[in-house]
This record gives sequence, structure tokens and C-alpha cells, in this order.
Amino acid sequence: MTPITGLDLTGFTEREPGVWTDAAGLVLSVHFFPLVPDLPAPLHETERLRAGLARGTAGAGGGLIEAVPGAVDGVPAVRQLVKMPLSSRPGQAFIGSWTVPRAGCSTVLKVQAAEGATTGVREAMVMAQVGPADYFRPHPYAGGGPSGGLPYHVGDHEQWDARFPGHPLTLVRAALHRITPTVTLDERFKALPPFGAPAPQAPPPAGRTPPPGRRGRFRREGA
Repeated sequence: MTPITGLDLTGFTEREPGVWTDAAGLVLSVHFFPLVPDLPAPLHETERLRAGLARGTAGAGGGLIEAVPGAVDGVPAVRQLVKMPLSSRPGQAFIGSWTVPRAGCSTVLKVQAAEGATTGVREAMVMAQVGPADYFRPHPYAGGGPSGGLPYHVGDHEQWDARFPGHPLTLVRAALHRITPTVTLDERFKALPPFGAPAPQAPPPAGRTPPPGRRGRFRREGA
């Protein structure tokens, strides 16, 4: 059960509660975590948030393609695109997600797809066009780049998606763009305290003057 009460599932077939697949091999899933979100920074601290996400993804052996603060059904959220190496064979999986955090919980919408038997075609063709010197770049979110993980390169940029319409990264990115505006959230979830808000200060003990500067579970429906 998640706070996501609705989303456009056109082309998807439910495989189990909260998980759908389509004919192109995309896997769409929704999740709820009744814990304080483990994001590395509040959403409004964009640079620190992005740097922390890049380091965390690299530490898990993958690569953060992009992290963009935004909103889902009017609630502040962060969109991520991540690539991870496949454990059982050569190739990569691409994961696109929206994390919608509140003070004590979060909900996540995730779309993922993996490369098939043929891998590396997009990367090779883009490198041949731009040249090796301009292909690999320092990670834009982590200074010189996080240590470890998959390298950051221009072949993952959205500008190449139209040239590779069947690539899993293209499919994941397009599905996330299409589905996001259709997501609706439970009003009780939307009313929860926001993630990263300052903790309320306790009132001073009676008879003492405060120092200067100090005055004054969800049901998924229609999915």
C-alpha cells in the first residue's frame, strides 16, 4: 500500500500488487517507506543533495545520470536517473524514480529497464560522433567526480534519446516524463510535515526569558 492513489498505467499489465510491466520490458513499481527518508540533504539544498546522491550511487557500483528537484502532485520531490551494472551478465540497468519525502516517511515511483544481449551500441556511436576527449566528463554534481561506480559520460544525455528510441534509458526517461503528471497522492500524505523542515523549538521554562533571537497507513486506489 502506498500514498499513490492514481497514475496512468496505459500499456502496463499488473504482475503483482504495486508492480507492472509492459511489452518493451519496462518495470513500473510504487513503494512506501514508513521511515525518515535517507536523502543526503533537504530538497532545497540542491548542490549538497546532488553531490550526496552521486556519491551514494557510485558507492553502490552505479552512476547517477541526473538528479532534479521538482514536484509530484504538488508535493516537493526529487527525480533521479541511475545506471547500475547487471550482476548476471554484461550490460546495464537504468532506473528512473521520483522520491516524494515527508518528515517521517516517503513514497517512491520507479521505472526500470535493462539492456538486452546487445550492449554498448549507444555509447559507441555517441563516442564516435563527439570523440573520446569530449565523451567522458567530470561528474557535474560531485566536483571531479565520485570515486568508484560507473563513469559519467555524454552518451546518457537526453539529447541522444531520439536517435536511440528503443534503448532502455530512452524508454525509462520517456515513461517517467509521461507518467509523472498523472500521479495523484493521498491527501493525508500531502498534509504530513515536509521533509527537512526545522524541528519546532520547545517553549522556555516558566519564569525564564528566552535568549535574544528566540522569541517570539495509506490505501492505493484507482491504480
